[in-house]
Amino acid sequence: MKQVSVIVPVYRTQAWLDRCVESITRQTFADLEILLIDDGSPDDCPAICDRWAEKDARIRVLHKKNGGLMAAWMDGVRMSTGRYLCFVDSDDWIDACMVEELMKVSSGGGREILCGNYVQEEKKRRFCVIQSMPPGTYEGGALAEQLFGRLLGEEKRPVTLSRCMKLFSRELIEENLRWCDPAIVMAEDVNITLPAFLDARRVVLLEDACYYHYLYLRESMAHRYDTGLADNVERFCRTAENILREKGAPDWKGQLERERVLLTFLAMKNELRGKKPGWRRRLQEICTGPQTAQAAREYPPKLETGENRLLLFAMRHPGPVIFQALGILFWVHGLRTR
Repeated sequence: MKQVSVIVPVYRTQAWLDRCVESITRQTFADLEILLIDDGSPDDCPAICDRWAEKDARIRVLHKKNGGLMAAWMDGVRMSTGRYLCFVDSDDWIDACMVEELMKVSSGGGREILCGNYVQEEKKRRFCVIQSMPPGTYEGGALAEQLFGRLLGEEKRPVTLSRCMKLFSRELIEENLRWCDPAIVMAEDVNITLPAFLDARRVVLLEDACYYHYLYLRESMAHRYDTGLADNVERFCRTAENILREKGAPDWKGQLERERVLLTFLAMKNELRGKKPGWRRRLQEICTGPQTAQAAREYPPKLETGENRLLLFAMRHPGPVIFQALGILFWVHGLRTR
């Protein structure tokens, strides 16, 4: 058994895969294995994975039929042996010190999550994104009081619920795979990170520690029109409700409904961005759904950004005139898609 398993789901990233894998092989922490999960990629990624496995004995490759990102990293978890699990997306890369620096703050006692930060790498700029909660070690009552009641439903999460830039004790992931629904393709990481955090007994947030490099691609799937996004929001909310209730999360109802509002903003932006035929009708349906409308009235999240305040106003006052005005503002000024 290795101390750390680094799991890399691979699909259509041939332009960046070498950089990603090389960054992992250069880790200063020696006791690790690297699992490349080829999710039926139709490009040169399968051959690239195999070439790396030939060069480095720590690398194992799984070639599988395409099943989506979540299914790929779930297969990686099942074939891994590490006491801690680390996830890296195949178009991203990590600094050589990342695993070692995270392991320095581990207790070795299990049921812990060790969190770094990340650099957002864009075409013309790069900047470090820091967790909102102050750095430090959170255990016992501090976890419940300062984190468990606000994992969801805040405009800026106290801790990012991405799989990446973290080390997870193995049991936190293994025991919660049952919550993962590969049909969810929006906020899919939350399916595993939400129950993992709620089961954690120790969470460490490192100061600075921008060791993970996230490649922000505006042309990626996350920024294109998604015909099923609104349905995906509802599917996600059903899973999140079950997780929050079973784990006994503080203020689970408030967390869920505030999160529903925030995710509805994404569905609204998706329609405003796409402007596909029937977009006003779909906006009306999104905003007037019984659960969504009730959440907007009774559980409005605290909002700092002007665009989200506009979207909340439209949710509370849906109609053709409001949507037309919102569409014009979107076209003139643009609204962030994430």
